[in-house]
Amino acid sequence: MTKKITIAIDGFSSTGKSTIAKQLAKELGYIYVDTGAMYRAVTLYAMQQNYISETFFNSKELIADLDNISLSFTFNEQLGFAEMFLNNVNVEKEIRTIEVSKLVSKVATISDVRKKLVKEQQEMGKNKGIVMDGRDIGTVVFPNAELKLFMTASADKRATRRYKELLDRGDKVNYEEILLNVQERDRIDSTREDSPLTKADDAIEFDNSDMGLKEQFERIMSLVNARI
Repeated sequence: MTKKITIAIDGFSSTGKSTIAKQLAKELGYIYVDTGAMYRAVTLYAMQQNYISETFFNSKELIADLDNISLSFTFNEQLGFAEMFLNNVNVEKEIRTIEVSKLVSKVATISDVRKKLVKEQQEMGKNKGIVMDGRDIGTVVFPNAELKLFMTASADKRATRRYKELLDRGDKVNYEEILLNVQERDRIDSTREDSPLTKADDAIEFDNSDMGLKEQFERIMSLVNARI
């Protein structure tokens, strides 16, 4: 029987972490967990409760209310991946908006939020056979993962991908606004005090600025097979 491993994928926003993670999970029959969706769901909750906006952030009220936030993933057979549920409501579409993207890095700097979500993520992966992507998977959530990848790409390439993705979804977006959002998220993610975005010492850096999805998948799959 093939042994199951833990695959940790970290990296900057819009580097296609979730795309490759979904492909790997499908190919291997593993569980896929999008940790970014979890932080986005908490951000959406904070927006709904008026704890956060572009002009203010009442982090104390959010922290006091964390026990009322229930997060879960439910597999959608038609889509081929699990969707994010916040307090038993499917919020997969709502968490992908530019409004949530602008605020999620601020919410992710809060230590109490990170503690809650890291604990849930570690519980999800205790039996291995999991692909998880985020910012601190290889450094904090699964420091002993058998395969760690660190995804990177130029800011303009990432902004272009995000722009096309949102346009295809029917959102009205501005490229310059998205580029600024990508750069600002990089800054916040890399400089926050709690679990900043850093490459684990034993992670393999993977720059996909000029790489197609097929080539990327084949290259990473060969790394996975070597570990298994």
